[in-house]
Amino acid sequence: MRHVYECPTRWGDMDLLGHVNNVVYVDYLQEARVDMLRTHGRSRDAEELAEGAVVVRNEVTYRAPLFFDFRPVLVECWVTELRAATFTLAYEVFHGHEDGSRTVYLQAATVLTPYVFAEERPRRLTAEERAGLAVYLEPAEASPRVAVAARPAGAGHYPVQVRFSDVDVYRHVNNVTYFEYFQEARIHYFEQLWGELRRTLEQPLLVVARKEVDYRVPVLHRPAPYDAWSWISRVGTTSFDVQSELADGDMLLARAHTTIVVVDREAQRPTPPPPPFREALVAALA
Repeated sequence: MRHVYECPTRWGDMDLLGHVNNVVYVDYLQEARVDMLRTHGRSRDAEELAEGAVVVRNEVTYRAPLFFDFRPVLVECWVTELRAATFTLAYEVFHGHEDGSRTVYLQAATVLTPYVFAEERPRRLTAEERAGLAVYLEPAEASPRVAVAARPAGAGHYPVQVRFSDVDVYRHVNNVTYFEYFQEARIHYFEQLWGELRRTLEQPLLVVARKEVDYRVPVLHRPAPYDAWSWISRVGTTSFDVQSELADGDMLLARAHTTIVVVDREAQRPTPPPPPFREALVAALA
């Protein structure tokens, strides 16, 4: 069985291109997940997973741009894996059509673990929680993970200042907000790479195609900023990868891997970046 959540879009969800911003999709997934666990929990324990679990990993693949619509976008979610202390949800964000087909905007997976917030530690799933989740189980193999590269000396640095509104009811920075932190760090890094070029040439249109985030240690609200680091880890013909870390000194808090595609503005198709921009990417890779 799969759960379908009708998620309204907001005008404020749009970016400069008029698309739903890549960060906002993760908020849609969170809303669908909470709705599924609250609506169909078979026991009080199962329902508590809606607010008593933390995200360990997010994998998001962007399939097509989503524009503002007064119709809600649909988020289908189900369970793909149940383990002793974690469970994995899969999602598809789409609009359905009268002929039964659908336009898919995003596919994603989230690994979660039940959490004892009073003791700041994960715990195992109870038998009741497993039974509630098993109703949605459609086993599937996990996607291969991208190899983690060591942060190079030339990585771009961005100080992350946590806002009070970034923190959830458990006083942790919400998992969605990490996507925003990594986005801000990435944009700041691009300014370091391409700042001079952008003043004389039109910057290519960049679209996020896939993003993976691993959450290691909770981030808390505090006056002092955290450290975000970004660097180029691969340069292809029409795309490139950015790896990022969020850290507190030497302590790694979260890690991200982002694949970005260069898109032709008129044809709306992948295209090689202009030579000066590609040269800057390759130089950063070296």
